Amino acid sequence: MTKVVVVFHSGYGHTLRMAQSVAEGADAELLPIDADGNLSEAAWATLKEADAIIMGSPTYMGQVSWQFKKFADASSKPWYSRAWKDKVFAGFTNSASMNGDKFSTLQYFFTLAMQHGGIWVGTGTVPSNSKAAQRNDANYLGSYSGAMAQTPSDASVAEMLPGDLESAKLLGARVAEIAKRLKA
Repeated sequence: MTKVVVVFHSGYGHTLRMAQSVAEGADAELLPIDADGNLSEAAWATLKEADAIIMGSPTYMGQVSWQFKKFADASSKPWYSRAWKDKVFAGFTNSASMNGDKFSTLQYFFTLAMQHGGIWVGTGTVPSNSKAAQRNDANYLGSYSGAMAQTPSDASVAEMLPGDLESAKLLGARVAEIAKRLKA
């Protein structure tokens, strides 16, 4: 069986909701980074055993949260032993602005994955960019690199758009499928 994990930080719950959608699509285990930027020893062991690691963080000031960055810096220990080499990686993010420099966060995840010797998987979903497209369509934000969501700064988690959550779910499903094929 293929093991997929979602390691993420969520500041206000929106990224958690995205992580849940990703995990639903991938049948993955959630590994939340706590408010101090830490993971339990059990979570680190789970990452070591995973076939695929999907990373998530809100985009704050054009980058991952400091809590996610602390996790990334702590991943130097598995980097040193090449423990994550050849694992499948992907990423997702959310911010309040339509653009919000979310691509910078996805590039950060990509670079981290490449430093670990990983295999990056993008969305594989064409953008919803025709005149008939609606904001609730999957991949309305047009990202190929990873799943993006946009949630107004005054919107609750319950108000997240179904299309953004579907984009996250589709990314999770794609990562699980690719990891399964590579494991076979």
